[in-house]
Amino acid sequence: MDTTDTIHYIGTGLDGRTKSRARNGFVDRLVFVLGSVMRQIDRMLDRRRGRLALLEMTDEQLKDIGVSRCDAHREGLRPFWD
Repeated sequence: MDTTDTIHYIGTGLDGRTKSRARNGFVDRLVFVLGSVMRQIDRMLDRRRGRLALLEMTDEQLKDIGVSRCDAHREGLRPFWD
């Protein structure tokens, strides 16, 4: 093994990837997970806003969309994660 082979060998992980590539893979996974979490939170908040809007609708508006006051109240009181 010559010097360049030794330097290359020291800079690789157990799977043969370089340390910088492994670190970039970790960062990529972290960004992906954080993005997924943020999208899930955004969906939950949108759902909550929609449920609160149901509580603010008049009887005529609820009738237009085919929802009873009782159903709107039940849906509006559900937790945002449900």
